[in-house]
Amino acid sequence: MKHLFNAVACGLCAIMGAQMTVAQNPVAVAVPSTAPTKVTHSDWSRNAVIYEVNLRQYSDEGTLKAFDKELPRLKELGVDVLWFMPIHPISEKNRKGTLGSYYAVRDYKDVNPEFGTVADFKETVKKAHDLGMKVIIDWVPNHSGCDNVWVEQHPDWYVRNDKGEMYGPYDWTDVYKFDYSNPAMRAGMIDALKFWLTEVGIDGFRCDVAGEVPTDFWNEARPQLQVAQPGLFMLAEATKPELLVEGFDMGYDWPMKDLFSEIAATQGQYTFVDSRNGQTEPRKFPVKHAVAIDSLLALQGTEFPADSYQMQMITNHDLNSWEGTEFDRLGNLSQAFGVLSFTLPGMPLIYTGQETGMNRAFEFFEKDNAPVWEPRNEYFTFYQTLAALKHGNPALAAGNPAGNSMLRYATVSPDIYVFERVAGDSRVVVAVNLGKDTETVEFIGDAPEMTGLTDVFNPSATAAIPATLPAGGYIVLSTPLN
Repeated sequence: MKHLFNAVACGLCAIMGAQMTVAQNPVAVAVPSTAPTKVTHSDWSRNAVIYEVNLRQYSDEGTLKAFDKELPRLKELGVDVLWFMPIHPISEKNRKGTLGSYYAVRDYKDVNPEFGTVADFKETVKKAHDLGMKVIIDWVPNHSGCDNVWVEQHPDWYVRNDKGEMYGPYDWTDVYKFDYSNPAMRAGMIDALKFWLTEVGIDGFRCDVAGEVPTDFWNEARPQLQVAQPGLFMLAEATKPELLVEGFDMGYDWPMKDLFSEIAATQGQYTFVDSRNGQTEPRKFPVKHAVAIDSLLALQGTEFPADSYQMQMITNHDLNSWEGTEFDRLGNLSQAFGVLSFTLPGMPLIYTGQETGMNRAFEFFEKDNAPVWEPRNEYFTFYQTLAALKHGNPALAAGNPAGNSMLRYATVSPDIYVFERVAGDSRVVVAVNLGKDTETVEFIGDAPEMTGLTDVFNPSATAAIPATLPAGGYIVLSTPLN
């Protein structure tokens, strides 16, 4: 089988700017055509799984010490990176709800007393490190809470409106926006970031609305932070290619998340109604089928630096609380999309409760009921299996390591998506049905080679792509895991 690493199928030629024709399966997709990122990724991050911790809702107590009890379970699940939503004290001025938003920070060098102390968090970080996990914290650099200590100490660090008043962006009435034209403000922000690296020993940051902060700040900050933590990992809450040139290892693949919703809506699976904004029926989406994934990957190959990472997800804290659960948005296709989040290029995210199949939205400004962690159910096994695959097969490495490729096998049905990830002798073959009906799996040209593969969800079965797949059906085949 010939792996056409530098070719793109006919339907992608216009997007990629390639003037060529490929006669038969397989054809390469997601081939980068841009210069590589200047960020040097830590080796551990290539095949890592990231997990978002909603600490307030994680346990009945909502504390760090209560969370620590779940660390062995998360290790068993296959988590490599713990991303804690903001752990800082929350402002009281203009607070939303009873407990306020995590993202209205009162003090960048302290821990929310509802969660514990800085010493408690140091202990959590140590325990996570002892289990081989990395820890990053959510950082809110674009704005602070309205009674942040800097409001009084450094009022010149904030932008002002025509009336000379501090203000928040959009309708965020509980925060004030920073002024990044002030060099002293930039230095203060970098100093606060360093505190958590040097004093607490974390491994990096997830940066809230990173695209609203000037890119040159991140380019200025990263080298300084890297001195404090040579293995620094930076995640941007943004889909902005320039951020991944020098500042960040990984950005959000919001376009893929949106495409997942569009495909699900096309099949009648999107049922979320946002009654808080006056909706009485689900929103309308463009008609999209599974094959549209090719076009998006090809476009991203032209836009983003080669070897940069995209974070793949079917839920997170914003989606869960404001846009519906994965079941509201993806319906009976949710597990198939979960498979794609682990096997498409990038790093997969698991959000608090996702590994239990939790089908409810967390309150955002109030204390809510914690997920039921035991007994471990079929969702835990599902994600544990995918995490083991991500860890053990080099073909699923994030970024674009030399010699790795993604090949798509065209099918008669636009709702069947079959692809292969390749790295040397390592291979992963994935087939999903993102349609509303059972579909025949009929290839246009060659089919994937089955020799040397095992069904990761049913290792005792003969490795094969079935003749038909039910709606939401999937199969994942792999060479032996490392």
